[in-house]
Amino acid sequence: MTRIDPAVIKIADAVGALIEGWGFKRNMGRMWAVLYLEEGPLSAADLGERLGLSTGSVSMLLTELQQWGAVKKAWVVGERREHYEAETNIWKPVSRVFAERELQWIKTALDAFETAGRQLEKGTAARPGGRAPTRSRITGRIGR
Repeated sequence: MTRIDPAVIKIADAVGALIEGWGFKRNMGRMWAVLYLEEGPLSAADLGERLGLSTGSVSMLLTELQQWGAVKKAWVVGERREHYEAETNIWKPVSRVFAERELQWIKTALDAFETAGRQLEKGTAARPGGRAPTRSRITGRIGR
């Protein structure tokens, strides 16, 4: 078994916890951190051994990390197995997350605003126990 520096594992665990807080799998962050701190690319088998993960888990995590642009395949002279390295420009995968995931949340909210605007055009119901809000005021605020 390949020994891994305890400090690298500590950093990998911290990155994993951070990534998990953003809604990703903890091991995605751990794997990226190990690759980031390595001197050169690693094979899937090396990653699994270092992190104590099954072949299936490593494969799924690498696929997801590649989809987010956090990890890429690397060619190693004289090796037949695929190797992987971390994207070292952290803003590339982070901006991709913002562009794909958070933008989707904004689009969902905008769709709800449009639906509410169409309902306002049809008429506004009175509030319980009070007066009806003015359509123009609500429509103006939704537009902003």
